[in-house]
Amino acid sequence: MTTQHYVFTIDGAAGTGKTTVARELAKRLGTNCLDTGAMYRAIAVISVDHGVDPEDGVALAAALEARGVRFDWEQEPPAILLGGKDVSKRIRDLDISSVVSIVAKHPEVRKVLVKQQRKIRDDRSMLVAEGRDQGSVVFPDAPVRFFLVAEMDERTNRRVKQLKQLGSEVELETVQQDIQARDHLDSTREASPLICPDGAIRIDTSNKTIEEVTDIMEDAVRSFLSV
Repeated sequence: MTTQHYVFTIDGAAGTGKTTVARELAKRLGTNCLDTGAMYRAIAVISVDHGVDPEDGVALAAALEARGVRFDWEQEPPAILLGGKDVSKRIRDLDISSVVSIVAKHPEVRKVLVKQQRKIRDDRSMLVAEGRDQGSVVFPDAPVRFFLVAEMDERTNRRVKQLKQLGSEVELETVQQDIQARDHLDSTREASPLICPDGAIRIDTSNKTIEEVTDIMEDAVRSFLSV
């Protein structure tokens, strides 16, 4: 008998609420949430903290293979480990955010992480995966896919709030410039650019609560599962 491996994807740009609603949806479904953005941020940590040129995809991929990036699924939310060290807080710092879209553009890096992401899916009967290419490239056959958007001011305010909660004092203008730069890099890169996957359910989260967005997603997923 073939085991079913259901994955439900949530894609979108920075500040659209992907991570928050993905975790809530996974909780409601009783499964894990795969934060793929955290994996790419861990690569940015390799670049910034260990002196690997962010423009050198081959060197970054080699450093990734050498150190290893994995999740500690025993924690909630799962901690991201780089070479066995918990970098969950470090990956959210603004200097990491400014590099992540640069390191994420390299096909060599994406090849390694896509393989890991598919392995995580294969080890579970159900998974919620969020990122920028989950429904378009990594899991194009996902039965239910979502794409989140939000107004720039709302995205900026969310990111500022998140950073302050982590203890970082940042200027709103600086954060907005960082988001705009990441948008440009993510949408124009040759390898797996940020796009709305065909057939994805598009949700504008600007004026919706976490619960309202998650309700929409849960209804769509449970409708699929009930068929």
